[in-house]
Amino acid sequence: MEATVSDQRPAEESPATFRDVFGQSEFRALFAANVLSWVGDYLAKAAVTVLVLRETQSVALSAAAFAASYLPWLIGGPLLSALAERHRYRRVMVLCDLIRMALMVLVAMPFMPAWSILGLIFLATLANPPSQAARSALLPHVLTGDRLVVGLAASTSAAQAAQVVGYLAGATIAVLNPSTALLLNAGTFALSAALVRFGLRDRAPSMTEAHRSHLLRETAQGFRIVFERPVLRAIAVLVFSAMLFSIVPEGLAAGWAAERTDGGMDTGTAQAVIMAANPIGYVIGGLLIGRLATPARRLALMPPLAVLAPAVLVPSLLDPPPVVVALLAAACGFAVGGIVPVANGLFVQALPDGYRARAFGVMASGTQILQGVSVLATGALAERFTIPTVVGLWSAAGVLLMIVAAVTWPRPATIGAAVDAARAESAAGNGPPTAREPAGGDRGREPARHRHAVT
Repeated sequence: MEATVSDQRPAEESPATFRDVFGQSEFRALFAANVLSWVGDYLAKAAVTVLVLRETQSVALSAAAFAASYLPWLIGGPLLSALAERHRYRRVMVLCDLIRMALMVLVAMPFMPAWSILGLIFLATLANPPSQAARSALLPHVLTGDRLVVGLAASTSAAQAAQVVGYLAGATIAVLNPSTALLLNAGTFALSAALVRFGLRDRAPSMTEAHRSHLLRETAQGFRIVFERPVLRAIAVLVFSAMLFSIVPEGLAAGWAAERTDGGMDTGTAQAVIMAANPIGYVIGGLLIGRLATPARRLALMPPLAVLAPAVLVPSLLDPPPVVVALLAAACGFAVGGIVPVANGLFVQALPDGYRARAFGVMASGTQILQGVSVLATGALAERFTIPTVVGLWSAAGVLLMIVAAVTWPRPATIGAAVDAARAESAAGNGPPTAREPAGGDRGREPARHRHAVT
């Protein structure tokens, strides 16, 4: 089993350490750049909602300003990610940071009307999919083997922490001066661009001119490779299923807090506690499981953690107080934090070079869409039924869904063969393999024959 997550294939592999991961200078630069961008993003979201509300006195427009940051993923995430596959990853990341920096400076200008702010925010967030796709495709070149899994755990945990820090800092600064918060966001993008430009090697894109086709066709190839290959499809089902229910307590926190508060906790505090619980649990789960469990143990834990994640939310049916709701949400976050970084690491290892950015776009867009759908659906149900009932029954359905995902989870030999096949394809070709590669190649029983077919 260790062979599936290690380039060296030792008989028994111990987990990589954070020292191993942060000992890589390129990863340190990439990690710091990402943290700066994430903090800046969330800081800007908080500040823009305040700025638009002040300018228009419209809650609807303020909410629209917040929602604008998600639109690029919904309407063009896979396409923009496919565009990133065509160019040097470092160049894509630097250019996207500089574009976002310039647009944030414009948003901060006091003469900007509300409609201009919404348009500029939308344009700035169009740079998110290609930037994040390039980062995802680049990371396996910086970290290999189990270092990749631990590095992903550190990165995703940092993203959750950045969300909390960014929202708190943005809300605090925006009350005094929203423009200052937006200029700080522009500064984070400038620093991120500098770290990427001077801290990362300039690698050639995996997709060469000779292997390009129509951009829409390349985007469709990203969907096909994710859903036609058994191991990648299984990972996608697991991650997407987790997104359907893990976001629900956070999305319904405001209504939940208003319905059920204790004498010692006001509504605002109850909402904050519930919303912060899942990210905190995610950070703890990602770091503990990523650092303390061996690679083989992490993979073995994925099916039971997948079932546990929705199961811990089923007691919501009993209408517990906000503190208990927060503990349940934290437990769910812990389980999801133990799943997603490992799934991400396995996913990128089972992908050949030339597909990683596009596949990232498919996964990221699916995650955004499913989170939005789940919150909208449960919110609509909560109009007719109590929130504890909705969350409890929604989570019970999640248990059934995760049991199916766990039962159909690929065997270790199948996972190992898929990783072997992806490595063979990456090593053998001068570009990405054809999109119609057989699903049987994912089973990888004959890597040599598969390699010959690619060349």
